Amino acid sequence: MKRNNKIALISGVAVIAILVLVFSGNSSDSTAEVVVEVEQGEFVIDIMTSGALDAKNSVPIKGPTGLRNYRIWNVTIQHIIDEGTVVQEGQYVARLDPSELTGKIKDAQLDVDETQSQFTQTRLDTALTMRQARDELINLDYAVREKQLTLDQSQFEPPATIQKAEIELEKAKRSLKQAKENYEIKRQQNVAKMQEASAELRGDKNELEGLMKLSQSFTILAPQSGMLIYKRNWDGKPVKEGSQVSAWDPVVATLPDLSKMLSKTYINEVDIRKVKAGQDVEIGFDAFPDKKLKGRVTKVANVGEQRPNSDAKVFEVEIEVFGTDPLLKPGMTTSNKIITKTVEEALFVPLETLHSQHDSITYVFKKSGGSTIKQEVIIGDANSENVHIIAGLEVGDRVNLSSIKGMENDDVELLPEMDGKRNKKEEVVEAPQPSLPQMPKGRRGRN
Repeated sequence: MKRNNKIALISGVAVIAILVLVFSGNSSDSTAEVVVEVEQGEFVIDIMTSGALDAKNSVPIKGPTGLRNYRIWNVTIQHIIDEGTVVQEGQYVARLDPSELTGKIKDAQLDVDETQSQFTQTRLDTALTMRQARDELINLDYAVREKQLTLDQSQFEPPATIQKAEIELEKAKRSLKQAKENYEIKRQQNVAKMQEASAELRGDKNELEGLMKLSQSFTILAPQSGMLIYKRNWDGKPVKEGSQVSAWDPVVATLPDLSKMLSKTYINEVDIRKVKAGQDVEIGFDAFPDKKLKGRVTKVANVGEQRPNSDAKVFEVEIEVFGTDPLLKPGMTTSNKIITKTVEEALFVPLETLHSQHDSITYVFKKSGGSTIKQEVIIGDANSENVHIIAGLEVGDRVNLSSIKGMENDDVELLPEMDGKRNKKEEVVEAPQPSLPQMPKGRRGRN
């Protein structure tokens, strides 16, 4: 019996030992090192950024352009058709709130009525004044003729009587002359009054007619056929119902030319020095992952700006999209891969293979025979996946994709003549030696 128990115990221990070996083997396999080879070939340095499609050319759909002439500074959009609607030339697009304009039309009508009344009153007053002046001239003319007749009849009278008749005639002639001069002055005064009243009436009528014509433009029509796209304000928000249209910029929407598209994007101030007009771009579309188009940088802003909800300064970059597709619409999100530099026959490794020691020496875990060493490397530019190796590795060298536990305190194998190479690094690379590229979280090497 005891012997059977002993056999059972030994068998149990053996089974446990086998299980331990099996599970420990699986554990070691799960933590097996990942090794990659140094590759050589065309190394593309790029910047990845998202953007939004926009038409290169578009026709603005404007509201009234004469608002400032009538002291109207802002108008509310009362209604606008849906964005993306395909409209025909002359088709209804939007309607503006006419409340303020209606009030001004009523005031202008009252002004016209008032000035019309003043014009009529002035015309009657001047007509009456001129009639009285003409009657006075006629009466004075009769007086002169009467005095002349009296003088003619006094030829046989005493000299004193004749002299008196002559004086009376002279006085009558003088009064007639003064009356004629006064009549001309009154005539000119009345002409001026009528011109003033007429000008005031004409101005008020023109104001009313202009307001009436302006009211017709509060119903906005499409200037040509196309797809309606809402105008975006400075903050990127679209103009819509309830938005204010400024008298200085009365555009409510646009009709883009979809045959020529742009991707507008923003590059941070760290990378903008690498971006130049003429660089090639690979463009993807979030809405159509399988669709790819080529493009080219056409414009780089010289002045940075701060976008909403962001503290970083960015620069606007315009990318012309080559080719057309009926599925592409303004406002769609694009992924832009800007090719900033291409190095032929370059050595490169994944970014995850790089580690740093005291932020001054960059190294990799390189396989050397049956062991692993910490090998210093000189790096150049990097893209989103790989980094250009200038010195320290050769084609076919094998490096670990991650750090190796237990080698934290091992010395780094420095490159021969390191001092000389460090002094010449800036001659080898166009840009100054970059700092260690950013690694995905948790993949950096340990010092």
